[in-house]
Amino acid sequence: MRVKTILVMSALAGAALLSWSCASTVEAKPDTQRSVTVAPVTRVTRANLERTIELPAYFKPYLEVDLHAKVAGYLKWIKVDIGDRVEKGELLATIEIPELHDEIVEAAAEIRRDQAEVTRAEHDLARARSSYAAAHIDYVRLVQVSKVQPNLIAQQELDDAQAKDLGGAARVSADRAALDAAKRQVQVALAEQDKLNTMYAYTRITAPFDGVITKRYADPGAMIQDAISSASQSLPLLHVAMDRVLRMMVPVPESVVPTIHIGEAVAVRVPALNRTFVGKVTRFTDDITNSTRTMDTEIDVENPDHTLTPGMYAYATFTIDSRNNVLAVPIEAVSGLDGGSPSVMVVGPADRIEPRPIQAGLQTSSQIEVVAGLKRDELVVAANPAQFTSGEVVKPKVIQPAALKEGND
Repeated sequence: MRVKTILVMSALAGAALLSWSCASTVEAKPDTQRSVTVAPVTRVTRANLERTIELPAYFKPYLEVDLHAKVAGYLKWIKVDIGDRVEKGELLATIEIPELHDEIVEAAAEIRRDQAEVTRAEHDLARARSSYAAAHIDYVRLVQVSKVQPNLIAQQELDDAQAKDLGGAARVSADRAALDAAKRQVQVALAEQDKLNTMYAYTRITAPFDGVITKRYADPGAMIQDAISSASQSLPLLHVAMDRVLRMMVPVPESVVPTIHIGEAVAVRVPALNRTFVGKVTRFTDDITNSTRTMDTEIDVENPDHTLTPGMYAYATFTIDSRNNVLAVPIEAVSGLDGGSPSVMVVGPADRIEPRPIQAGLQTSSQIEVVAGLKRDELVVAANPAQFTSGEVVKPKVIQPAALKEGND
């Protein structure tokens, strides 16, 4: 009886052990069927890379000037105001100077008088030459006769003829000198008239170039001081600015100076307009300022439709370095850039993770050039490569980062 009890208990214990073993096997099945991690990957592609720097500046007129009066007088007429567009040579204002008008009339009268004096002197010279010619012929004849028949003509008569001949020559010389003096006087009078006419031309204020009136300082009737007088502080009449072309003076850091070249195209972004324009490097100082360690560089931007306004802030983007048609990956896919040993996680044919060292080249804000270590169309983990381990099996999901959407083959 005791033996039967032991056998029954052993059988029950074996059944319980078998039941627990089967339950354990059933519960272990989920561990062997764990889900595979999805890895965001991207293909190694070719792209055109550029490393740029964006610098702030503001627009200035290509030309701007205050228009002053060179002569003092009253502002008689002004036809423009702020915002008016003007063309080169266009009459903008006139100054009234009554005294100058009187001086011009007097100068004209003086010229007429001096010209009459020249005419009189010419007549006097003509008469003197005629008288001298007659006296000279008489004297020559008497001398010839005296040589042929000595003592036929009295010596007194010969002396009188010679005196008339010499006197006639002297009168010709004197009248010629008087004529020259009269002509010089005419030239002086004409020069004075030209001077007055030039001063009168200064009463007409004209536009020196095509542009826009940005300031107006005087109204008709105002007394205008001449700008060249040292005893007065004259105010300008108008301020004119040329805005068909605008300038930007950009302070370029010392590290970027070697990459600046005349004629280089520059992207100019204007936040106020939400637009980007194309500018051109036209000149630079070729000198680095000690206090700021920058070099002033001028960029010209065409503005034919006057969309841009002087004073607007803008950002100029300079290309520091560029590479065309090179292998590139997103910068988020590369580890170890700070330590100098860059690497990526490559997804192999069996969907296993493989760490791969690379040789990095040009680095932009979003991409990095791969000089060696990768081939085109290989798959690399596109983000957070540190969360994957070597040999790990993943489920790759190809994504197209925004950085790779431009410039790819």
